[in-house]
Amino acid sequence: MADTALLDVDGTLVDTNYQHALAWFRAFRRFDHTVPIWRIHRAVGMGGDQLVPAVAGDEFERAHGDDAREAWVEEFDPLLPEVQPFDGARDLVAELGRRGWKVVLASSGKQKHVDAFLDLLDARELCEAWTSSEDADATKPAPDLFQVALQRVGGGAGVVLGDSSWDVEAAAKAGMPAVAVRTGGYSVEELRDAGAAVVHDSMRGLLDGLDSTPLAAPSP
Repeated sequence: MADTALLDVDGTLVDTNYQHALAWFRAFRRFDHTVPIWRIHRAVGMGGDQLVPAVAGDEFERAHGDDAREAWVEEFDPLLPEVQPFDGARDLVAELGRRGWKVVLASSGKQKHVDAFLDLLDARELCEAWTSSEDADATKPAPDLFQVALQRVGGGAGVVLGDSSWDVEAAAKAGMPAVAVRTGGYSVEELRDAGAAVVHDSMRGLLDGLDSTPLAAPSP
């Protein structure tokens, strides 16, 4: 029975996807490798272990993968002050808890970034747990992170909220329904084709239509 709401953070609760794309672009340029930013954006939502080979190729991954991921952190950190929560994000987290869900922020971001976003959302007391990239061996679109997040709170079954096709694919692999918002820049068609049960344009729109989604209420 579904009792746990698993919420992606980057691109879903906080507006970071384009900062991530720019940071990755700059990180690749450190190695004289240019990837069009639109292509990087299409991969945002993957963990860094999967994004690098997906957009830069396996040869680049073998030669520079770990160094590129370190460079990405160095490029992303100065952009943190620009990050803002989406309108309604904290209200949604609070509403899910009010309705009886176990709420877990299922992030594959760096722990220091997750901490920064928790403070930005002022959501620590609203969540039963949260994850980071340190908590799973394989990142999205692998299902590991959602499985770990569910286990962390002793949940019976979960419903995922995300913004990217990679979130939705990972949810499907974990056997969980997914609700999607377009806040990460993915289209309705992409999110539905990946398997999203419901797609909303905004967090406020999701809140207004919550009763018609799998996040309406936990299973009795």
